Amino acid sequence: MKITDVLITEHRIFLSVFDQIEHVLPSLTTPTELRTMAAIIEGMLSGHAAAETNLAYLALDHVLAEKGQLERMHEDHHEIDVRLKKVHATNTCAEMRHLLKTAIQSSREHFSYEEKFVFPFLERKLQDETLTELGRTWLQRSPALQPVS
Repeated sequence: MKITDVLITEHRIFLSVFDQIEHVLPSLTTPTELRTMAAIIEGMLSGHAAAETNLAYLALDHVLAEKGQLERMHEDHHEIDVRLKKVHATNTCAEMRHLLKTAIQSSREHFSYEEKFVFPFLERKLQDETLTELGRTWLQRSPALQPVS
């Protein structure tokens, strides 16, 4: 499986989780509940962002003549991370909900941009063997995704 396929599959899983979080968000009434949701999102996205940065973007970095797209990806990751960290420092539920909603929306936009522009660029610039090896490396780093024997 190519790294782009792996990352797109993860996007689909995350989008489904985001849908569920957005569904329950209005019913969460305590800072602890909202901070827990932020921690769940942070945990999911941190491993994903690391895979993108350490595998896909590192490979992309050496073929990019114009680094604007790559810089945007890093900025997006940072912006989403900052919003989620602010949830832990905020004391009002309304502000926490707002930060969670904007972090989720930013993540959705980020995923869409990657799928429309970055991943096709990766697939044009890197050989299938390289993309497949990056996918294999990612899968080896993710014990939860190892095939059950």
